[in-house]
Amino acid sequence: MKAFKTIRVDKDGPACVLTMNRPDRRNAVSLEMMDEIITAMRELDGDGEVRGVIITGASDYFSAGADLTEAQKVKTAEQGIDYFRNWHRLCDALEMSKKPVIAAIEGFCMTGGCELVLACDLRVGARGSTYAITSSRIGTVAGAGGTQRLPRIVGTAYALEILFAAEPFSAEDAHRMGLINRLAEKGGALTEAKKLVQLYATRAPLSLALVKRAVHRGMQMDLASGLEFETFLVTTIYGTEDKQEGIAAFLEKRKADFKGR
Repeated sequence: MKAFKTIRVDKDGPACVLTMNRPDRRNAVSLEMMDEIITAMRELDGDGEVRGVIITGASDYFSAGADLTEAQKVKTAEQGIDYFRNWHRLCDALEMSKKPVIAAIEGFCMTGGCELVLACDLRVGARGSTYAITSSRIGTVAGAGGTQRLPRIVGTAYALEILFAAEPFSAEDAHRMGLINRLAEKGGALTEAKKLVQLYATRAPLSLALVKRAVHRGMQMDLASGLEFETFLVTTIYGTEDKQEGIAAFLEKRKADFKGR
């Protein structure tokens, strides 16, 4: 994988860690960073050795949000559409990846940074981390999916409370509301996220890819349509080698050797 300017990419066993690396801007998400994450995710999707991707920042902060020096240049509706199309491409790269994508969060995770983690499949937050979507403080509306993904994750009432107040809230509150899946000790978010990838590496990769697709797309459908989509996916996977191997391993009381085929 090529070298990047705004992110670091490090493989650790089945996990690949994408670390946002703009310490001078507290990992503010720039257009360049968006492009680099998208490029990295595209390459990782074809890497059979990688069984999960972890998005993280530094030990003191996850991300201060969008790069406001770029956002300030957006002054017309047309420019706004072009700018936020980049955010949607970024979030789509995470949601549409075949791999489980986990955010490992230390320190503050603000506005665009918080919207970024909402597009991840799971979120591990350390004690001492803080969260906020502060758009109403600066006279805007969350535009990277915050008004849509947040209520789908925490429910309408909690989402409106967060968006109305535009105030930081704690990791404990985020965990209580369901914004983060796992509450880790301070400094332990990345380690906890890697443990999850270690577990997922023992599961059939095609199963995880199709489960992810079924959930993300099914949430946009009515129940009957979602069930029909689920049936289509499960009948598809019944023709795979991994399904045959998984059932055979279960019946023979041995560990399955999944190949992703």
